[in-house]
Amino acid sequence: MEELQGVLQQLYDLIEQDVPDAELAEQLSDYHEGDIADIYPNLSEEARKRLARVLSPEVLSDVFSYLENAEEYIEDMDTEHAADIIECMDADDAVDLLDELEEDTRDEIIKLLDDEAAEDIKLINSYEDDAVGSRMTTNFILVKSDMSIKAAMKSMVEQAAENDNVSTIYVENADGAYCGAINLRDLIVARNNIPLDDIIMNSYPSVYATEIIEECIDRLKDYQEDSIPVLGAKNEVLGVITSTDLIEAVDDQLGDDYAKLAGLTDEEDLKEPLYRSLAKRIPWLLILFALGLGVSSVVSSFEYVVASLPIIISFQSLILDMAGNVGTQSLAVTIRVLSDEHLTGRQTLKLVFKELRVGTVNGFILGTLSCVFVGVFLLVTGSGAAIVASHALAYSAAQMSFLISGCIGIAMFVAMILSSLFGTIIPVFFKKIKIDPAVASGPLITTINDLIAVVTYYGLAWLLIINFTL
Repeated sequence: MEELQGVLQQLYDLIEQDVPDAELAEQLSDYHEGDIADIYPNLSEEARKRLARVLSPEVLSDVFSYLENAEEYIEDMDTEHAADIIECMDADDAVDLLDELEEDTRDEIIKLLDDEAAEDIKLINSYEDDAVGSRMTTNFILVKSDMSIKAAMKSMVEQAAENDNVSTIYVENADGAYCGAINLRDLIVARNNIPLDDIIMNSYPSVYATEIIEECIDRLKDYQEDSIPVLGAKNEVLGVITSTDLIEAVDDQLGDDYAKLAGLTDEEDLKEPLYRSLAKRIPWLLILFALGLGVSSVVSSFEYVVASLPIIISFQSLILDMAGNVGTQSLAVTIRVLSDEHLTGRQTLKLVFKELRVGTVNGFILGTLSCVFVGVFLLVTGSGAAIVASHALAYSAAQMSFLISGCIGIAMFVAMILSSLFGTIIPVFFKKIKIDPAVASGPLITTINDLIAVVTYYGLAWLLIINFTL
């Protein structure tokens, strides 16, 4: 059992104590459902049964909405009781929970739901996972635009018995089309003799259920509203997407992008079967394997260079690592900038040139440092003198040491410039051809940059040292 502190420990002790059900229910009413959810996994099976007995389905539905693995506990319950709890949940939470259940259990519970809850779940399930409609909830208040202030207030109170998302009230016209929203405070303080239209915000934002979340999420975040109406094909209000839904969508998007940057086709979780994890990882690995063979074949084509000057192998990883690091940085910056759907072609071009300038300056600084430090290292360790002696060259040890380090510095400079360029233009190109730029993942960019760095490094070594010196 996890160690609990403060309020959570008090709550745990209260539930585990042998007190009458009525007294327990009364004392639990002073605690937040989120706190009950926090200690729920730590409770004994008997204590969980007591909670299921003393708490109403409405309260339990809120508790289960906070639980991360609610399906584990729902499956242990009587099916009818589980259906009562899910029936009281917001439709989007109910859909998420049902998706985690075994198919037989899910089908049995759905059959026991009332018609309204079943229709809401069916509606949300009718949309693709990446559509706004799959994230919406049907917990909202809707009034008619031709109502009086008093009638609108009465309608709001009646609907609030089942829908507690009352901070913003949505308005439809006589044809059933969305026409704006009303702030609850404005409705409360409005005088009865003024038209309802005077307090309707006609420019209140909305989003269509079929819109792709990733394409409109920045627009939705900009409004900073508690909830935004989700419309159907006829501009009717189907549901709302709340700020909590937006946070979850952003978190899922970041997780998905992170997975793509790791070379995965989708995000994984701990309970995922082995074959699914393999299916997500193996496609990129096969592509990268082929690219890796290309890099190896390029290295083998420089066999003469390596045989003539073995010391340069020692610094290959330095060039490759720095080129990969710079390319990954440019990739991360580019993907973040490209997430702005309003980005113009001119701004994209500006981004490319900016990253090219950054790569050039960084390459010059690090190339210069590597030239100095590697030259000193070769001189101090006697490697430069050993090369002069083995090839009977008419150079001093210092000259040979800094000739090699100069080649390394120039190679790093060129490789970092090219890596910055490719780390920017590849995701831009993917975006242009309507492919998610996050697919230009870290492993892909790194492998391409390895190829660039190897050709640059060994090519310069052959040109500057082997061809003109040895």
